[in-house]
Amino acid sequence: MLSPTRPIPSIPTPQSHAETTQSSSLCGEIHVIVGPMFAGKTTTLLRRIQAESNNGRTVAVIKSSKDTRYGLDSIVTHDGMKLPCWALANLSLFRQKIGTDAYDQLEVIGIDEAQFFEDLYDFCCEAADHDGKTVIVAGLDGDYLRRSFGSVLDIIPIANSVMKLTARCEVCGKQAQFTLRKTDERETELIGGADVYMPVCRQHYVIETARSVLGSQKLAYT
Repeated sequence: MLSPTRPIPSIPTPQSHAETTQSSSLCGEIHVIVGPMFAGKTTTLLRRIQAESNNGRTVAVIKSSKDTRYGLDSIVTHDGMKLPCWALANLSLFRQKIGTDAYDQLEVIGIDEAQFFEDLYDFCCEAADHDGKTVIVAGLDGDYLRRSFGSVLDIIPIANSVMKLTARCEVCGKQAQFTLRKTDERETELIGGADVYMPVCRQHYVIETARSVLGSQKLAYT
């Protein structure tokens, strides 16, 4: 795996012109993993990245520099799985940060917390369509108001596959498709864990949202 803390391997023996042309003409793939918080999106992403690495493919993982919960140089899942990563503000910075030679050697790129990258669509198109990379993307498909979050849904039309994961509803234990915010903050991007968010089913999303609205109205009249 190529990472900020590991040396870049030596450049492979140069190919012939015919081999280079054939290789550069091959398109890559885009695979998308979505779902609410605590659905195992990052765990699924890292397992797929690790499997690609075990199969001898050169891999790298990117996450948003906005997420500093577990440090900037690693992606850590809620169950403790950990891999080194590149923390970036924009995906367009990746080639510059890793270096052109190292980027050319990459075969698989993982992107976690993809909803925070405004240039997600352009990066995925460039990496898969023109550079022949396999890109595996994990992120929230909806925010706490169940609206489209970032550009994650924009890449579904160009994806080879889409996996929708569910969590376990914190209220009733059934499958949870949505993320409910526990606090009163209203900004879309509010990074947090179980102290701020919980996964809920449709029924309890509606019930808890209504309860929150009624509670706010009562406070407004007191």
